[in-house]
Amino acid sequence: MKSRTNDLLHLRPEIASAEVNEQTSSDERFQNETLRPVISLQNDLFLAVFKNYIHKHKGAFYELAPDRKMIFIENAIQKDIKFRNSLKGMVIGQFTLDEYERYIQNSSALNKRMMNLVIERLKDQVQLFEPYQVA
Repeated sequence: MKSRTNDLLHLRPEIASAEVNEQTSSDERFQNETLRPVISLQNDLFLAVFKNYIHKHKGAFYELAPDRKMIFIENAIQKDIKFRNSLKGMVIGQFTLDEYERYIQNSSALNKRMMNLVIERLKDQVQLFEPYQVA
């Protein structure tokens, strides 16, 4: 199991802005040490999955005004339970066993943090969801 743990940790990018100190709460520590690097690592997968989600919903996303696109992203993750669970699985599957043990101690609060990070990441890259235009 040490090999899997080392491999997973080695793959993750370092997030310089994710500071941790002695005043950091355990949930914030987990967010900065585990969630942020895993979500960053999985970024391309999240983009592909959300593009597929848009496609499966008949491309209605493309017709929305920019502010409505942000709401669409939020609703997709907050209200579509199957989609949200799929995204959670993409993150949790990258946890080490030790991280998973810490995660299950407070999974409800950590799930909220996890999904908020994914929502913000998708919103920050919303321009990548525009349909291709042929000149």
